[in-house]
Amino acid sequence: MAGLEGVEEPRQQGQATAARWVPAVDDERAQQTLELFGNPTEGEVRLPSRPESAGHARRLTQCVVQRQWGLSPQVTEFAVLLVSELVGNAVRHTGARVFGLKMLRRRGWIRIEVRDPSRGLPCLMPVHELDVSGRGLFLVDKLSDRWGVDLLPRGKTTWFEMRVVDRER
Repeated sequence: MAGLEGVEEPRQQGQATAARWVPAVDDERAQQTLELFGNPTEGEVRLPSRPESAGHARRLTQCVVQRQWGLSPQVTEFAVLLVSELVGNAVRHTGARVFGLKMLRRRGWIRIEVRDPSRGLPCLMPVHELDVSGRGLFLVDKLSDRWGVDLLPRGKTTWFEMRVVDRER
C-alpha cells in the first residue's frame, strides 16, 4: 500500500510524531502538480511509473474531487486512498515506464481510471488481520461501489466508481 504524505512537526522529548494536513502547503503542491501533469478530467494524464508518482496522483485526485468537483471530505479521502492503491499496483506489478490517470464525473457518480501497458489482471486476494501488504484491491472492493478491469489491445484500464451526492452550487 502506498504511504501517505504529510508535514511533520518537530518531535518533543517522549512524544510521537503524527503527519498532519497543512492546507496552504497541500493546495500549492496540488496546483503545481496540476500545472505540471495536466488535469485528469480533460484527458488522460501520463505519469512516470515511479513510487513518487503515487503522491502526484493523490494530489491530482484531491484537487479534482474536493476543489473542482466540490465533493465531501469523505468521498475525497476514499478516492485519494483508492487512487493510491491502483497506482501502487501499476507501479509495482506492471513493469510499465508510464501509466495514465483519468477522472470522469456524471450525475451521481465519479469514475477514476488507471491505465497501464500490462495485460496481467489484478487479483483480489483474501485479507487476514495481520497481513502487511496485499490489501489494495480489498480496499478498492470495500470502499468503491463498483470496480473492474477493461482489457485493451495494449494493456488494461483498472477503474473504480463511487456514488456521490450532487450538491447545488
